[in-house]
Amino acid sequence: MALYLLFESASGYGLFHAYGIDEIGQSVEAVRSSVLDLDRFGKAVKLTAFNPFSSAVDALNQCNAISEGIMTDELRSFLELNLPKPKEGKKAKYSLGVVEPKVGSHISEVTGIPCQSNEFVQELLRGVRLHFDRFINELKDSDLEKAQLGLGHSYSRAKVKFNVNRVDNMVIQAIFLLDTLDKDINSFSMRVREWFSWHFPELVKIVNDNYLYAKLAKFIVNKSDLTEKDIPALADIVGDEDKAKEIVEAAKASMGQDLSPVDLINVQQFAQRVMNLSEYRKNLYEYLVTKMNDIAPNLTSLIGEVVGARLISHAGSLSNLAKCAASTLQILGAEKALFRALKTRGNTPKYGLIFHSSFIGRASTKNKGRMARYLANKCSIASRIDCYSEASTSVFGQKLREQVEERLEFYDKGVAPRKNLDVMKAAIDSMVNGTSMDDDDIEKTDASPKKSKKKKTKTKADGDAMDVDKPSNVAGGEAEPGTEKKKKKKKHKLEEEAQEENGAADTTPKKKKKKSREASEEAEPKTATDGKKKKKKAKAEDDE
Repeated sequence: MALYLLFESASGYGLFHAYGIDEIGQSVEAVRSSVLDLDRFGKAVKLTAFNPFSSAVDALNQCNAISEGIMTDELRSFLELNLPKPKEGKKAKYSLGVVEPKVGSHISEVTGIPCQSNEFVQELLRGVRLHFDRFINELKDSDLEKAQLGLGHSYSRAKVKFNVNRVDNMVIQAIFLLDTLDKDINSFSMRVREWFSWHFPELVKIVNDNYLYAKLAKFIVNKSDLTEKDIPALADIVGDEDKAKEIVEAAKASMGQDLSPVDLINVQQFAQRVMNLSEYRKNLYEYLVTKMNDIAPNLTSLIGEVVGARLISHAGSLSNLAKCAASTLQILGAEKALFRALKTRGNTPKYGLIFHSSFIGRASTKNKGRMARYLANKCSIASRIDCYSEASTSVFGQKLREQVEERLEFYDKGVAPRKNLDVMKAAIDSMVNGTSMDDDDIEKTDASPKKSKKKKTKTKADGDAMDVDKPSNVAGGEAEPGTEKKKKKKKHKLEEEAQEENGAADTTPKKKKKKSREASEEAEPKTATDGKKKKKKAKAEDDE
């Protein structure tokens, strides 16, 4: 039985015929040893046909189809053109060897060509790949390498689907750097306090903020130079004139020792470094807020930028966080306590990184566990919406935050919260109304006939409104050949309804709506009987 080999290269499809398989041997080891020798392998495998790709886009489409196990029309025509056609009613006396079993099954289903994919075929195709440039004389090594490189880049780019605005790696690096900066700024601020306290120890008790202390240390430099003229400048830094006066008074009666100008310059430079780090920390926090609003707007609006970023960084990525169950997300960050509790058979932790949320702090002691479980549930929903939704919106996060607030009130005051189904419906409606107002206007103008009929039945109670709706219905394309007769009947009905409503207004004004409905239901039989009476009268006059 003849064996053909289908080879998919970066430059095109190749079809090879395997001759002399018995000389090589059916064992995989024998084929593997013969692959390296081109003279021996070239006698066993020969090129039958080659179909080059027309362009790089065509090559990418063919590569995507092969990776998904689909046979394209181009591949089908290539195989049907170059493979021998079996006689009608008889099986083919050959088989086609392919690398991908899915492609082989699809080819056999569509065309009926028997395909096989085993180790023996794969070793033969490995030899074809190794000596492919030798089989085609016009194909150079450099051309094949360029085609493989270009197809590899385009295929990887299409699979990754890179989006600059949704890179969560930036958030992970930013939150790590933010935590490191907090530690460094605290330690450096303490060093500034200790260093400058040798010169001006009373300033520590007056100013508690680290950033303001570093700013004052840079401004004061030498305490003996402080005078009452510096009070306005000190008031601008501190924000309080009384504190500025207190600093000047403390400098006059300070117990600190004098420092040399070189030491004071070093203290001043170090204080400037601390100030620069504090300002950079503020800028980094603003950057983190903007990135979190772009990447995970719902999670940010629900639990905050810092806690949300810590959850993403601890999980590894937003997609990993979305795959986590709510119970896993609840104890994320408390792994050591969890495994210690499992080992010692103690109580497992109730919360991890979620504890830093304001909702857990606001809950009472007995309800902290419940609140953490509920908040983890909502965080998992928000992370999945952020990860898998195409439209970037924070509507769902705001609604989930409202639910958490309602749950807090339920635990404290006993107020029943809304159902999750109603809240999600309201979120979807608000998102649709906010994003597609123009589409709603178009739908209103191009309303279906069923909606127009409902509008007619509703507006029957108001006679004037019916006259306004009539031309819009005609303009909307609902006019039929017998519309004029229908208009006359409707006018006749409306006149009768108006008379009945005027008669009923004097007696029972509260039952107007019911009577108008009854009048609309009984209008058709009444008009029919009135027509019959008129016809009888006309006949009686003719007889007389």
